[in-house]
Amino acid sequence: MNRFKIRTEVRFNKNALDTLYEFKGMSAVIITDKFMVSSGMINKILNKMEGYKNIAVYDKITPDPTTTLIADGLKFIMENKGEIVIALGGGSAIDAAKAIVLMGERSGMGDLKLIAIPTTSGTGSEVTKFAVVTDPDEERKFPLVDEDLIPDMAILDPELVATAPPSVTADTGMDVITHAFEALVSIHNNDASDALAEKALLLSFKYLPFAFKHGDDTKAREKMHSASCLAGMAFNEVGLGINHGIAHALGAKFHIPHGRANALLLPHVIRFNAHLRDCFGNEPTQAAKRYADIARKIGLPHDNVRIAVESLIEEIMHMMRRMDLPATLWEAGVTKEQFVAEKADVIKSAMADICTPSNPREVDEAGIERILSHIAPDI
Repeated sequence: MNRFKIRTEVRFNKNALDTLYEFKGMSAVIITDKFMVSSGMINKILNKMEGYKNIAVYDKITPDPTTTLIADGLKFIMENKGEIVIALGGGSAIDAAKAIVLMGERSGMGDLKLIAIPTTSGTGSEVTKFAVVTDPDEERKFPLVDEDLIPDMAILDPELVATAPPSVTADTGMDVITHAFEALVSIHNNDASDALAEKALLLSFKYLPFAFKHGDDTKAREKMHSASCLAGMAFNEVGLGINHGIAHALGAKFHIPHGRANALLLPHVIRFNAHLRDCFGNEPTQAAKRYADIARKIGLPHDNVRIAVESLIEEIMHMMRRMDLPATLWEAGVTKEQFVAEKADVIKSAMADICTPSNPREVDEAGIERILSHIAPDI
């Protein structure tokens, strides 16, 4: 029996921020980072919060939020007696707020209403039961997974992503595409997740290049914001795969932005999962067929499954080149000495990652090493 559940109420497109008027008279804590404050972005939120009983801003969120930061944020909410927690920012701010709220509720604070307002179109964290937290002592990212991490509401307003720089648009957009592909070929996929993942991919291949070049285009921003949310809904129910398992390890060790790490790996993970090398004379794998179907739907050559999958891989690599994304770890700023020193731990962490078991092709350490060899050449 398959199961599919969407818990988060989503308010989206133009004027979605007006939703905040509905909570007048309540006490709110905004979880965000210092850039959201210094850039004035937070004012777009505060302007919709006239009449609240109290508003406190916790702006200490950093990339790869740590367990120490989560504990500090919980103390802040307790001190300010927050009833509503508003997560404003990218995946780091939303993940941190989710972890803080979960800890607060488990510590006896009662129900806290969590509203996620993403300012990037990538993580889908506004609708998922996942949060990624970093243990600074072990230099390890670990995903939290709990139904109570799912936000009560997500507000998707394109006004908040209109000023995202091209590099952020590229990184987060490739995160959307990776989420959608991994959900599409997950061993747990179903009709509902397929529909969401496929739509996210069709929107992303059409609008990501345009959003990268024309960041002020409202339609492109709206569509990528929607794609991110749809992909999040899909993988929330069916999981991800080794692309994310390896990316988490690379991010923890080398501090590569998450979407960029996913992009580095994606062409090679698709080829690994499609497993075309050993399929001559045999029926193509289900993953290969699914990749081929997307290639067909976005208008790539698709005379047969092999041609379609290779066309898709080439299109992804072409899109990465157009968006100035790195193709190797060296181009991403990692030295060969660093990689050699951490390689064994990266493989070990990827094997242990909670995302890895959902991968459509069973993987062992040798398989992960083979994937890594494509982004760490000449080692």
